[in-house]
Amino acid sequence: MSTDHPEDTNHGDSIAAWTSVIVIMLAVTGATVSYLVGNDSGVLISGIAIVVGIILGPVLKALGFGVKK
Repeated sequence: MSTDHPEDTNHGDSIAAWTSVIVIMLAVTGATVSYLVGNDSGVLISGIAIVVGIILGPVLKALGFGVKK
């Protein structure tokens, strides 16, 4: 796909984007497992981790870990 659009290299491939996505994916997995085993506090903690993951991307971008222009 990248060979079709060599000039378009900005696909969010940065430390900030990947860190945010990985944190959110792990938190969703944790929430799912916690829900299935009936652990309400695990679901709550995972929900908080999801919010942290959402905030983490822009914060890391502001610190210089985003896509370089």
